[in-house]
Amino acid sequence: MKANFSVLLLALIGICISSCAALKLNKSEAKKEDIPKEKTEAPKLVGRIASIPRDKRFVLIQSYGKWTVDTGSILTTRGPDDRSANLLATGESLGEFAAADLQSGLVEVGDAVYSRHVPKPVTLLVAPEAPETQQTAPFENVQKNN
Repeated sequence: MKANFSVLLLALIGICISSCAALKLNKSEAKKEDIPKEKTEAPKLVGRIASIPRDKRFVLIQSYGKWTVDTGSILTTRGPDDRSANLLATGESLGEFAAADLQSGLVEVGDAVYSRHVPKPVTLLVAPEAPETQQTAPFENVQKNN
């Protein structure tokens, strides 16, 4: 009887230890899941280079669908032979065409234009601070010399 009790006690201790270890693993996994991760999105094909004026300071992009690129967004182009360029969206668009300033690289008509969505940082709402009231000096009796 005593031997059965000690075997049962050892079995219970073993179960408790293994369940505690499993709980600790679940807590560490939960902590990893609580931390929000930034979602990275692959570049999205938004259009193609339609024309390049002679001065080559900007390009016209023929968009594939509705133009939803924010002003000031960085665009990248990709052409044959590993040619690439960086463009800066100007915000000017007319119909299916949009303008972008050439920042660096080489572009040719027909090169693919890609946009990468960068999420804007979350701004916390903060209550406005109460303006400080100016302390006025108490009126004192001041003698006037006339």
